[in-house]
Amino acid sequence: MSRMAKVTEMFERVAFKITSFKYIMVIKSAFVTLMPVIIAGAFAVLMQNMVMSPETGLAVFEPFRFLSALEPIMASINYATLNFITIGAVFLIGIELGKLNGHESFFPGLMALMSYISVIPSTVLLEVNGSMQEVVNVLAKEFTDPKSLFLGMFISIVSVEIFSKLSSMDRLKIKMPDSVPANVSVSFGTLFPSIITVTIIASFGFAFHRLTGVYLHEAVYNVVQKPLEGAIQGLPGILLLVFVAQFFWVIGIHGNQMVKPIREPLLLASITVNMNAYAAGESIPNIITMPFWDVYMSIGGSGVTIGLLIAIFIAGKREDLRSITKISFGPGIFNINEPVIFGVPVMLNPLMAIPFIVTPLVTGAIGYIATAAGFAGKAVVMVPWTTPPIINAWLSTGGSLGAVVTQIVCIIVSALIYLPFVMLMNRSLTVNSENNVSM
Repeated sequence: MSRMAKVTEMFERVAFKITSFKYIMVIKSAFVTLMPVIIAGAFAVLMQNMVMSPETGLAVFEPFRFLSALEPIMASINYATLNFITIGAVFLIGIELGKLNGHESFFPGLMALMSYISVIPSTVLLEVNGSMQEVVNVLAKEFTDPKSLFLGMFISIVSVEIFSKLSSMDRLKIKMPDSVPANVSVSFGTLFPSIITVTIIASFGFAFHRLTGVYLHEAVYNVVQKPLEGAIQGLPGILLLVFVAQFFWVIGIHGNQMVKPIREPLLLASITVNMNAYAAGESIPNIITMPFWDVYMSIGGSGVTIGLLIAIFIAGKREDLRSITKISFGPGIFNINEPVIFGVPVMLNPLMAIPFIVTPLVTGAIGYIATAAGFAGKAVVMVPWTTPPIINAWLSTGGSLGAVVTQIVCIIVSALIYLPFVMLMNRSLTVNSENNVSM
């Protein structure tokens, strides 16, 4: 076995261990399930601001002014989806982890949700008539929106693991007669594990606050979530994440699946924050979001392979490459690029690995600079990743022409990066064919 093959095999083993780690699996599954919720919220934000708003939407014009009366409908959808993203994540992670631990019911999700609520404050201070008043038995927005997402994920995993461990102990199960219906018997069988689990979690949250003077959600946000958000919101952080994804792609491993457990919670949280700010008419805080990844660093699919398709159309001399490109162009418009990745191929191809890794780094830098400079709008709407280029840039930024122009520039740049490598590939394949014929 060659040294390169050994290195590839080593990375494959590492990738398998990472992707098969059960907490990684449950987080990925939970966020896949959450995607329609986020898209529904994004649709509401888009309709509210671009159609029904009397300040920024179609309702500005007199014939459509009646649409403004329907704006509360979209506002309520936005509130029910984007403002409860942490609650959904906690519940779904609990269910997915419960399944892996042998629980077929939805109760582990409920257990996770109870445990999470037990560690967050249930009082808020509000200014009423010029003085601060304490309001009790309420759930503040910061505990349901993305700000507490990492705390929710942590509590969900810990609580379900404790519950699963306790549920496996026979001495904690209440035995019911065979005549009792199965669902009632199961409920009583998990009674003591449920009580013990939520008591442990709630006691931990209480003790942590008493000993440190800091609530658990503040500690997790400041120590874990905020530094990660800060790293990923900077250009070096997002480029490093893209590099890791592209590196795994070229050695034969699905790169997006490798970075998804890190990427999804952070980038989906950042676009949710942007959408809430956009709906409220506030300034948009985040440049790096999930749509930013799709619009500037995954045009046509991972590696910005729309540029590769264009380059082959321009300079590809071999009929087999042009045939693969024709087949791949349709899916590529919808950012599905497996046909070109496996057909050219890009995977395990040292020549094509260079532009495949470099191109999204360059286009990501272009997108970031254009957005930071104010030329391209920040993403304010989550659009499906299969939305075609140009359309996704327009919709995700709430109609920013600068974002559309920036994406077009990225497409042109990507084609220019791939072009010399396509020419080299023409020459390499031709030489190989001639050698095979002479043999």
